[in-house]
Amino acid sequence: MQSVVSTWPPDWTYWRKAWSVTLTIVRVPDVSTRRNELVRQAARLFAEKGYHGTSTGDLAEAMGVQKGSLYAHIRSKADLLWEVARDGAEAFHAALDGVPDELPATEKIRLALRAHLRVVAEQLDVATVFIREWRYLEGERRDAFVAERRRYEERFRALFREGRELGDLRTDLDDATATLLALSAANWAYTWLRPGEDTDALADRFFGALLDGMRGYATP
Repeated sequence: MQSVVSTWPPDWTYWRKAWSVTLTIVRVPDVSTRRNELVRQAARLFAEKGYHGTSTGDLAEAMGVQKGSLYAHIRSKADLLWEVARDGAEAFHAALDGVPDELPATEKIRLALRAHLRVVAEQLDVATVFIREWRYLEGERRDAFVAERRRYEERFRALFREGRELGDLRTDLDDATATLLALSAANWAYTWLRPGEDTDALADRFFGALLDGMRGYATP
């Protein structure tokens, strides 16, 4: 009887004399990849239809599965809202982390606005949930998310405070109001930002309009 050599990996083919044997692996889809795709589809649907306007049937249809199959990945739709909102918080914080500390405060504000608008443009669905749909979080998740939003806003506020204290901005500037104006303008870009728009140039225009009223004046 003629022998067959068995080796690894099993999808290779080996021959001895006139015989050949092919061993194959049936590849099962990566569970984490499917979950990531589910979170991506949830972000898209929550942004388009709103959290309450999106049903589990919509999510299942987007994934091409039966509704019951979703529960292999999540316990509830609320789990997806939490993941998308958390992804948004992480994206905005990471973008702000990229602003160099050694720059003048006003330059850091300009780059922070650029970073914020890039996240809005490049992760529009996630940003929309971060800005709008987060309000449907409940309990400890809502508290945790609000804490992250406030921490992000405080990081912006610190830039305006630094500019005021160093004399780059007017000495009577209210840091909280300046932050509210800057982030309100940047946040609502998700409603009208056009695909392919130069967000850096847009951020610079925001910066110019805001800073014109904030620098060059000091109270005695």
